Amino acid sequence: MTPLEFGLGIAIGSIAGMLSGLFGVGGGIVMTPGIQLLLSTSGIVALATPLPVILPTALTGAYTYRRAGEIDGRAAAWMVLGGLPASAAGAALTEVIETPLLLVITAALLGWQAISLLRGAGRVEAKVQRRATALRFAMIGAVAGFVSGLLGIGGGIVMVPLMAGWLGMPLKRTLGTSLLAIVALVLPGTVVHAMLGNIDWTIFVAITLGAVPGARLGAKIAIGASERMLRLLVGSFMLLVAVLYGVRQALELLES
Repeated sequence: MTPLEFGLGIAIGSIAGMLSGLFGVGGGIVMTPGIQLLLSTSGIVALATPLPVILPTALTGAYTYRRAGEIDGRAAAWMVLGGLPASAAGAALTEVIETPLLLVITAALLGWQAISLLRGAGRVEAKVQRRATALRFAMIGAVAGFVSGLLGIGGGIVMVPLMAGWLGMPLKRTLGTSLLAIVALVLPGTVVHAMLGNIDWTIFVAITLGAVPGARLGAKIAIGASERMLRLLVGSFMLLVAVLYGVRQALELLES
């Protein structure tokens, strides 16, 4: 790895880390294409290498939200319970399952919930407590875990819009809770891909150097923002990701 590539890795990590802390995601949606395009690796290495990076990145963001009192430990525990086995299954199926159709479905779900985020700024916490059962958190965790293991991402793009849109949880608490759950959800995928030899540990070091301080900064920005502004930012970001994922995978399906 050349010094220039190492520097590019730090830059990729900085952007991914800031998005992680700001939007409650792992950052894999930025790291994977960045690694593949700028660092010239194979697709499977670009998919797997972000997973161990997400561990310290999400932990840094979660710590920042925890200090601000914006984490629901019960919700995170139930999502982890549902998500861990699903994450291991997704990682094990990475090399055999056809992902375009799954990504189109994921993009549609993400887009729907992103719109709910943009429209739901007036929801109150009392409504959340009545609707947010342990089973629903476990279901969200299972979907997020499977997507995490399969696609090499943290799962936050599933957890954040479902908790904030479907369950109506206050957004700052959603972001912090998502990051806490992500810390555990990426463990099975990291172990599986490490055993398969799919992780480039030099790239991991470079990206982590940028991602950890980036996550801290992103989380601080989110905590200082108003609920309404944060919903507009997160909803717009999730909707953009949904459109980009959906269009790209739909084109791949049409070409196959």
